[in-house]
Amino acid sequence: MQQNTLPDDLLLSRPQVELNFGISRRFLEIAAVRGNGPSYHKIGSSVRYRVADLREWIEAQRVNSTSDVRA
Repeated sequence: MQQNTLPDDLLLSRPQVELNFGISRRFLEIAAVRGNGPSYHKIGSSVRYRVADLREWIEAQRVNSTSDVRA
């Protein structure tokens, strides 16, 4: 599936996020601990990412140059 055809409310596992958005599972694991990654849902022992949350998080990472500083 292409990421732009995924429904906003679809919940994806980390391997599915990696496949559809190119964000590695390892990055997602580390970002979840640090609190600087996309929002996720904890359902039992499973972690799921809502497509709309991934798109919003990706858009928030946009910078125009290496000198851009995030607050």
